[in-house]
Amino acid sequence: MKRFCLSLFVAALCMTAAAQTAVKKASDDSLKILWIGNSYTFYNDLPAMVSKLAAEQKIKLAPTRFLKGGEHLSGHYANPELIKALKDGGWDYVVIQEYSAGPAQSTREVIDDTYRYAHLLDSLAHDGSPDCQVIFYMTWGHKKTNVHNKSQLDPAYPLDENYRDFQARLRISYIEMAYENRAWCAPVGIAWEDIRTNHPDIDLYAKDGYHPSLAGSFLAAHCFVATILQKPYTSKEYCDLLAPRAKILQKAAQNAVLNNKHLLLNN
Repeated sequence: MKRFCLSLFVAALCMTAAAQTAVKKASDDSLKILWIGNSYTFYNDLPAMVSKLAAEQKIKLAPTRFLKGGEHLSGHYANPELIKALKDGGWDYVVIQEYSAGPAQSTREVIDDTYRYAHLLDSLAHDGSPDCQVIFYMTWGHKKTNVHNKSQLDPAYPLDENYRDFQARLRISYIEMAYENRAWCAPVGIAWEDIRTNHPDIDLYAKDGYHPSLAGSFLAAHCFVATILQKPYTSKEYCDLLAPRAKILQKAAQNAVLNNKHLLLNN
């Protein structure tokens, strides 16, 4: 009986070792993607959604997250755990997302508070992973507010609360970050404006008017998949959205990427 139990124990150890090897092999053939951002990225678990959509296209992505609500790139740069992860390397993609209103501030503030840390994080990414591809995550403007007295605005808003002005400023800043660092830009904000203009019935915002709804995150996720693939693709993964709505979002995301290939500098 003891011999039988010992045999079972040895067999169990062998199975555990085999399972660990299988897991290692499964992760080894995945592309490692590091996400640096805040609640715009962790709402609806965008990294998991991107991985799910990418898997449908036969691309395995293994995400690692450094996400903190309301965080700026300067705050991320002060995180020793993130710095270590970047220096240790092994990344195929590094996604960088700034605080929502940060890139929409005055030119001087953007240069000092956003561009500087974008470049520092990009440099660290390439020091640790020379062949990695950095992707800047162009976000979207907040919903237009009905408040006319700017002193009553949430401090998170830029001085001009108009959505299109906000979006235009974000667009310029993220494109400049990509150009200055020879990186890619996932043009979520461009796709977002397309949907707001042509499909206003699809609400991309959560109730607070800042964060993404499920539809907003789905749109963003397809922008990332299209950015990585850089070619048209079809998808039947709708992430709990109705198929007609999901298809509209898929198309808008692909159009935003494929019609703006200048944002993919390695093309």
